[in-house]
Amino acid sequence: MDRILIKGLLARCIIGVNESERREKQDVLIDIDLFTDLRKAGLSDRFEDTVDYRCIKKKVLSMVEASQYFLVEALAEAVAAICLENPAVKEVRVKVEKPLALRFANSVGVEINRARGI
Repeated sequence: MDRILIKGLLARCIIGVNESERREKQDVLIDIDLFTDLRKAGLSDRFEDTVDYRCIKKKVLSMVEASQYFLVEALAEAVAAICLENPAVKEVRVKVEKPLALRFANSVGVEINRARGI
């Protein structure tokens, strides 16, 4: 299966279980792999034949920046659900990281894979 990659999408949201984490928005980094068939678009060179990843990015950013999840796992699930709303997306891989969430680590995060109908 082919993939469309969205790497390093930076958003700010309320995320975390500690009181201190819920006072102000924090940075999160999101990577998204959209699994789809790109043959038709590759052959036709027409926008209508591919996944509108700009639209998906806008929906994801809007949701994330308005969210107040406790867990990055829940945020990742919500991002995956938005991606799978597009009928051309058959599967999605979502990675969500909180930079500097752990002392001595660059980031902490989760990565999930979800498929249509599963």
